[in-house]
Amino acid sequence: MTSGLDRETLELSLEAFRDFATEKLPDDVLLDLDERDEFPVDLVRELCGSGLGIQLLFIDEEFGGMGGGAFDVYRICEALAQVDLGIATGVLATFLGSDPIRFGGTEEQKSHWLGRIAEEGLLFAYCATEPEAGSDLGALKSTAERVEQDGESVGYRINGSRQWISNGGDADVYTVLATAPGGPSWFIVEAGAEGLSPGQPEDKHGIRASNTAAVGFTDVVVATDRLVGGREGQGLLQAQAVFGYTRLMVAAFGLGGGWAALDRAIPYSTERVQGGSALSEKQGFTHKLIVPNVAWLEAGRAYIEETARRIDGGEGSLNTEGAIAKYLSSESGLRAAEASIQALGGYGYTREYLVEKIRRDVRITTIYEGTSEILEMTIARDLWQLHLKTRGEHFHERARTFEALHAKAPDVGADIVALTFHALAAVLERSRVARLTRNQHLLFRLGELIAFAEGAAGLVSRAAGSAAGTLDPKADRRFSAEGLTVLGRICARQAASMVASEGLQLVIGAGGLEGPDGVGALTTEMNVARIHQAQQGLIEDMNLAADLIYDRQSE
Repeated sequence: MTSGLDRETLELSLEAFRDFATEKLPDDVLLDLDERDEFPVDLVRELCGSGLGIQLLFIDEEFGGMGGGAFDVYRICEALAQVDLGIATGVLATFLGSDPIRFGGTEEQKSHWLGRIAEEGLLFAYCATEPEAGSDLGALKSTAERVEQDGESVGYRINGSRQWISNGGDADVYTVLATAPGGPSWFIVEAGAEGLSPGQPEDKHGIRASNTAAVGFTDVVVATDRLVGGREGQGLLQAQAVFGYTRLMVAAFGLGGGWAALDRAIPYSTERVQGGSALSEKQGFTHKLIVPNVAWLEAGRAYIEETARRIDGGEGSLNTEGAIAKYLSSESGLRAAEASIQALGGYGYTREYLVEKIRRDVRITTIYEGTSEILEMTIARDLWQLHLKTRGEHFHERARTFEALHAKAPDVGADIVALTFHALAAVLERSRVARLTRNQHLLFRLGELIAFAEGAAGLVSRAAGSAAGTLDPKADRRFSAEGLTVLGRICARQAASMVASEGLQLVIGAGGLEGPDGVGALTTEMNVARIHQAQQGLIEDMNLAADLIYDRQSE
């Protein structure tokens, strides 16, 4: 459990980074780095060194750091991504690369390596992905054979290859997952080790200001004290222990990238006149390209903040919640960037205005630390098990929680969230009875529906908390309680409509109905009529949201 930084220290850190970015990373520099496909390693070292010391945020105070928590790291990761996702990835790689040590290392290993990160600003690389295994850490082919001397183990000989490694060509230290005699284990390898061979940088679609390279290990020998945790076979457990935490970082990247794009599209639309008025005054523009994307980005933020708060509160790794946060925020960030290109028209399609670069960059957030498809499976699998364990009551119980919230805060859309969860429970139960989850497609789509339902719930809860004055002091304050309330109602309606329409379609499409009145019975179970009725007021709320986004008085 960690309380993390105080609000003042966090805000000072964010301000220092923004000043750094303003001075050293203006648009022309970012465009040049992208065009030349260049990793500005000296700038990243300055960020992680004595120049700014951003790496201190995730190092415990006892090892020379500032002792930041998950909430602090989310705020910093979002700020990094709003400037450049490639450079942000160079910083993230050290966060990820040191995680096996932070969460699984011996006290001696933590003291030595985390202390060196704090003091020297070492850059790390997280070497888990293999060319043929991808995200499946259980399909490892890399090996770590014991090196024995006089009948005693004195080290390990590592062989294998890694692909898509951030900082792969420039890291000072590599943490590599390999199969030891006792099972998958993490090892620490320093740059320059004999047999360590970083490859050439990949020619990537986006995040071109990051270094991504293959890394080969040919008879790389390390001493026994480079086995993370000092015990073999702990590697997968050590990796899984931080999935919730690390996926929050990537979620913050998706959030930051999406807002980076919208923060260019929104001002542009106030200046671009078409048909006698600014684009920002046209429903056909704002209600398609701006308002929905703002709403779902803020839903992602709400879920990130709540998950980070719980992690900092000692509730565990929250891997499922981390998966939902990443799925919501990365997919929402991608849609926001895509919409921003459309919002700028021809200008959006050109390099000069940066939104096409942001769109290329943010795409990676739906891929690394678990693709969106893997996350859909993870979310569906984990919540399906809860559905079975609770005899179908899990989402009904979630609904009752929001019915109670509606009684206290009737304006935030909690009643619509309750309808959504009840409908979701009905879809899952019908899927169980008819054994529909044998269809993988249905299972994946259930993961998507669950994620958006939980995202809407998160934003509605955040709106209620903001109105009550109970938000975390370090929470983002882009929107007022009024703004969050309006955005929450929009998301709640959209999530409810999605569950009602797509949930019904999935059950029917998979053959889950019985009898001539099967459709009617299911729509009754799902309260589809009430969900449709709850759409009343949607356009009015979108009008209000547009007024708030553009800081104008509603008429």
